[in-house]
Amino acid sequence: MQQNPLLMLIVGPLAAGALCLTLPDRLKIISKALALLVSAAVFAVALFVFTKKPLSYNIGSYPLLFADNLSGFIALAISLFGLLIVVYSLGFTDKDFGRYFGYTLMTLGASIGVAFANDMTVFLVFWGFLAVMLYLLTSLKGTTESAFAAKKAIIIIGGTDVLMLLGMCIVWQLSKSYTISGVHLKLSGAVEYSAYFLLAIAAFAKAGAVPFHSWLPDVAEFAPATVTAYLPASLDKLLGIYLLARISLDMFTMNAVTNFILALIGSVTIVFAVVIALVQHDIKRLMGYHAVSQVGYMVLGIGTGSVIGIAGGLFHMLNHAIYKSSLFLTAGAVEKQVGTTDMTKLGGLSKYMPVTFAVCLVASLSISGVPPFNGFVSKWMIYQGVIETVTAKNPFWAVWLVCALFGSALTIASFMKLLHAVFLGRPDRDFKDIKEAPPAMLVPMAILAGLCIIFGVFAANLPIPLLIAPSISGTIAYMGIWNPAVATALILIALLLGAFAYLLFKPAGFRTASVFIGGEDVNKLDRVAGTEFYDTLKDLRTLKIIYKKESAGSLDIYNIFLKGVSYFTGYLQRLHNGILPTYMVWCLLGMIGIFLVIFLGQ
Repeated sequence: MQQNPLLMLIVGPLAAGALCLTLPDRLKIISKALALLVSAAVFAVALFVFTKKPLSYNIGSYPLLFADNLSGFIALAISLFGLLIVVYSLGFTDKDFGRYFGYTLMTLGASIGVAFANDMTVFLVFWGFLAVMLYLLTSLKGTTESAFAAKKAIIIIGGTDVLMLLGMCIVWQLSKSYTISGVHLKLSGAVEYSAYFLLAIAAFAKAGAVPFHSWLPDVAEFAPATVTAYLPASLDKLLGIYLLARISLDMFTMNAVTNFILALIGSVTIVFAVVIALVQHDIKRLMGYHAVSQVGYMVLGIGTGSVIGIAGGLFHMLNHAIYKSSLFLTAGAVEKQVGTTDMTKLGGLSKYMPVTFAVCLVASLSISGVPPFNGFVSKWMIYQGVIETVTAKNPFWAVWLVCALFGSALTIASFMKLLHAVFLGRPDRDFKDIKEAPPAMLVPMAILAGLCIIFGVFAANLPIPLLIAPSISGTIAYMGIWNPAVATALILIALLLGAFAYLLFKPAGFRTASVFIGGEDVNKLDRVAGTEFYDTLKDLRTLKIIYKKESAGSLDIYNIFLKGVSYFTGYLQRLHNGILPTYMVWCLLGMIGIFLVIFLGQ
């Protein structure tokens, strides 16, 4: 076999994962060591590929695998998250070591296979394989809810994979090329539009955009935290948006129609999901809806069609994977140490889990778009991309901008509730026996929180010129006066001046008193968990309908699909009534139909 780094990145983790599946739990130390060594080696090789691209793996003269700027960047990010999740899992996972690490490594190999696949068939094989891995990892928890979430995910993603297959067949018919790099089509007719949107739907389902999003909150709530941090939060977002970027930037030539539809889907996704997230009481389900909402920014950025907007969408894809993985890992730490993710049963954990709280605070500020963290920079770029479309005579630019800004405002409102209910509010019970998570769990969380800061403060010096700009082959210039490093320096100066003014003018003495509300001892009052902060939104006329339909599952494409299938099968059941003459009539009609097709075909 030809020694090629691209092939090694795919075959290595797949083979190691298959080996882990054969190892019993009594050899868990081998499973752990193998997973750690392989994931570290994959990251090292992915870094090498990133620095040496473009690279390819050919069979004869046929380019089966190909690493360019975009796929090299995606593979590097995938390998980083794979390594961090494996390290975190060493302290989190306490059973099914062989299966868990086996599925995790195989997911790593297949994800890199998607990034580097240049042949459409190879791409489809790896893409479909990842749906199976999502099903297996989600159902590892062994509960009825996790089994249902796994089934729901594979049905929605698998169903859209069928549409992807149809789209690729149309692409091949139009371009006569099996290679992704060999496809360059202009959107000029119904057939071309059909091919583009069939592929885009698969990308939306993988990333979790509305209306193909409903699997993601269920998986987020009922799957192990490591699984949600690994797949829905990071790899699925990277691969879903990677596919959308690949078809939008390389395979097809975008126009005003496709840009409008992408911007519309992105804006609806932002607002709808964040409104639903506001009233959630489970940490992981709340984060799941925000994972959906953030996809909207990525789709909107690509839909702007401008260089800075597309760059912002790709940068937000990376930033989201960083801070959302960090958030899910903090939720996993809370779940492991306390035993629940129900926010009504938590509170006051900042005293007992200070590192987890600090990481969650940084990630919460990042996802909310608060400067100088990374989430703000990518959102700022998307805002500028939307504003840039004014010159393209886009009458809806103000709508897209308002939706993006409104989404950020509601996001910070959601995470204020989460931080209060989990870490800052009065505890539901005495947590004096609760300790901080193990070091193996804290290190990946701290690394991701550090990246939230570094990629925000030094955005213009590190991630954008090294990762984002080469991926779109463009020059990215900030609009307006925002500069991350300068703004960070000004923020720090303001904080220092505030501290100096406090020390200079503080009173000579302080009066110490116990906390009281209205003259009553706060400890004797009923506890306010904070989860009810926004429940009054359910009483607003318009939102009341949305919340009611979402709670009943009426807006869930999975339930809509099931109702359609039930109606169709019910109709067939009425036709197949068990009476022999009826079956004979159907057989006769079928034979007549076959003869007509053969006769007309001649």
